[in-house]
Amino acid sequence: MSLEALNERVKIDLSYLAFGGADWVQPKEHSEGHVYDVVIVGGGQSGLAAAFGLLRERVSNILVIDENPEGLEGPWETYARMVTLRTPKHLTSVDLGIPSLTFRSWWEAQFGPEGWEEVVKIPRGDWMNYLRWYRQILGLPVINEVKLKLIEPAGGGVHRLHIEGAGAPSAHLLARKVVLATGIQGGGEWHVPPMIADKLPGHLYAHTSEMIDFESLKGKKVGILGGGASAFDNANFALSSGVAEAHVFVRREKLPTVNPIRQMESSGMIERYHVLSDADKYAVISHFFKFNQPPTNDTFERAASWPGFQLHLGSPWLDVETDGEGVAVTTPKGKFTFDYLIVSTGLLSDPSLRPEFRLIESHIARWSDVYKAPEEAANPLLDAHPYLSPGFALTSRDAAGEPLLHGLFVFNYSALASCGLSASAISGTKNAVPKLVSGVADQLFLDDREEILQSFLDYNEDEFVGEWPIQTADDKLEQKI
Repeated sequence: MSLEALNERVKIDLSYLAFGGADWVQPKEHSEGHVYDVVIVGGGQSGLAAAFGLLRERVSNILVIDENPEGLEGPWETYARMVTLRTPKHLTSVDLGIPSLTFRSWWEAQFGPEGWEEVVKIPRGDWMNYLRWYRQILGLPVINEVKLKLIEPAGGGVHRLHIEGAGAPSAHLLARKVVLATGIQGGGEWHVPPMIADKLPGHLYAHTSEMIDFESLKGKKVGILGGGASAFDNANFALSSGVAEAHVFVRREKLPTVNPIRQMESSGMIERYHVLSDADKYAVISHFFKFNQPPTNDTFERAASWPGFQLHLGSPWLDVETDGEGVAVTTPKGKFTFDYLIVSTGLLSDPSLRPEFRLIESHIARWSDVYKAPEEAANPLLDAHPYLSPGFALTSRDAAGEPLLHGLFVFNYSALASCGLSASAISGTKNAVPKLVSGVADQLFLDDREEILQSFLDYNEDEFVGEWPIQTADDKLEQKI
């Protein structure tokens, strides 16, 4: 099969599913202009899948916005530096159950079934190419280079989205529902320890989430803080780019070996997480946080195979300071000097860190507002996560906030505590997107409940036209005579 043949197969499959039927959502009018039923913020894999899911539910008055140029949405060709995805290749995701939309179908259309058998893990760049194809073949309504600056409740069930960027059609958009499909950092911010951020000038360090000019680091010595997968991804990327030495520093005496996501993928935890009690959810994610996702074996082996690679276990950074044109790092096992530092210390999830929430953040319920964890499981990082509905909707701390937050859905990493693996891992996409779509569509339906029910009660169009007794042609002829 060729890619052209696959494109035709997708169109046929969608036609068999009656994809593209007439909308059922009641149009909303506003003095300021067009009101979208849903605006999805983020055009990466989560935002694209959410858009497709809504279109399948016959909710088509939607728009996806992304701050990046077209084709560079998400991390895959910006700051992600792994060679392959960490997710097992057989797991499906944004296809939402349609075989012709799977990565495997896209791959086999180009390289055949034998080519698929040769794939051990999906190459990162190919995953991005697949997402570009997915967006194109589905005709998803995405506009690029549009950044959300602020969510402002406008009353009457509408949110005013203040936007900017080269692709912005205006200064603001109006939407009944807003889905924040803003990726791993979208629920808070990437974390740089104050010891580094407060003491070093910006040209001497970068977080792994940032663009790094590795060309300028050729032949130089780099120190990397963190023992998770991205630390080793960046070490390998740096060394393959010509960096002379890459030293990874880990506070633990031993690297983590267990990846709890693998257990969750096979145990039903991902699919059924939503039925757990708050106590069980908290216990699961508190336990999850105890494990940094370890590097994959192939990532570790790639990094470790370079002559310039060094691993320092039991070596937290106690202090950093400028040292001439470089940086001196103090650890319990000695002092090291580097030309540049790369920080792989993860992120913080907290609505107060998001500038777009500044008008409503004080009303957003956190886990600490609704559940008091036992001391042995308590985790302040988890407590700061927003407390979401099973359909990913924000909930309010108080009655005053309920109308302000109504219509806002969080489909990013900060949904982890409430909804499990969802936008936080490709593994969770297949199960999470339908829950999000149902949450959004259900809320639209209930908002329009009175009009929809009245329309149902008023419906009076004849469908049945049969008569009894049945009249023959002769009977009708006699009546005319």
